[in-house]
Amino acid sequence: MATRKAPAAKNPNLHFVTGSDEAEVRRTAQGLAAKLAPADDGGFGIEVIEAPADTVDCSIEMVASTIQGILTVPMFGEKLVWMKGVTFLKDTVQGRSEAVQNALEKLLKLLEEGLPGGVTLLISAPEPDKRKSFYKKLSEIALTTLCDKPDFGFGATEDDLIDWVIDRCRDRGVKMDPHAAVVLTTRVGASSGQLDAELAKLTTAAGEGAIITETLVRDLVPLTRAGGIFDLSDAINKRNLPLCLDTLAQLRRQGENTIGILLAAIVPTVRNLLVAKDLMERHKMRPPAQPQFFSSDLKRLRSEETAHLPRKKDGTLNTYGIGLAAVNAARFDRDHLISAFLACRDANAALLRGHGSEDTLLTQLLVRIVAKNPINRQKAA
Repeated sequence: MATRKAPAAKNPNLHFVTGSDEAEVRRTAQGLAAKLAPADDGGFGIEVIEAPADTVDCSIEMVASTIQGILTVPMFGEKLVWMKGVTFLKDTVQGRSEAVQNALEKLLKLLEEGLPGGVTLLISAPEPDKRKSFYKKLSEIALTTLCDKPDFGFGATEDDLIDWVIDRCRDRGVKMDPHAAVVLTTRVGASSGQLDAELAKLTTAAGEGAIITETLVRDLVPLTRAGGIFDLSDAINKRNLPLCLDTLAQLRRQGENTIGILLAAIVPTVRNLLVAKDLMERHKMRPPAQPQFFSSDLKRLRSEETAHLPRKKDGTLNTYGIGLAAVNAARFDRDHLISAFLACRDANAALLRGHGSEDTLLTQLLVRIVAKNPINRQKAA
């Protein structure tokens, strides 16, 4: 009968802060360093080691400096060595470098032999590759603190990501308009480091205790492709023509393809508006207060009524987009949306044939969709 290997004993003076949440790793390590650093030492009891750049040479130098710091006798009997913000535990070029791996093996051997008396080591490393042997062995012998983000994997929805951003804002005492949180989510995604940086900028601009508005987020947070696609879709939903045209111009300045803009932002938005309007009128459904609330209404319908709705990769309904459309469907009448969808078809055909200026075609399409006067259905057809 095989015997199980006893787990390695944890070294109380060896601390490892890691995980997929970059901002939380940084914040947790900062707080832990403040607790572990010797008191009343005039700042001489802590040695912080950082790499100036993400290169193989800098990574090797960081490991060598850490080993030297561990072996150097403390000036006042005790000291904390902080190997801060390690990036080469990620699955990167320097992380896969044989030279870096050899350097880490030397460090690991020293740690397994035990730290010298009076020395405490703290290693903080965001977004590690947990398959690496150094990560696995260090986790076994060190007091390890995991700071992982929620799993935004296969089954995650837009709501999950938005809820995560709202929770982060709440945890930091930031007051934010709900729609501002949605716009912020589309621009920072699941990047906790960028989220914290943007929140610091927004709270400074808004003032202490003020509510961060959607306008402030749009003005201060850089627009990514995903954010631009959302902004254009949102502007169509709200029938905000100036915002539609401004966002289109910005996407084009960023080099976005016109067909891509049409198929990623305009067509899905008009389709969702038409589908939501049709369902709400036929089943006498009221507009939801929030997009996520519409999912409960959809679940009450027969399966054949929802068979044509967009779905996620796992086959379940992707309800956020249709819910967002349901919130705004009252701004449009059904015939207008039918004509708008036909206008999208005609614009796509014109773009594929190369007829006319691409920018002009999209601008005219947005005007026909969003302008308050009814679309001429014969022209759209």
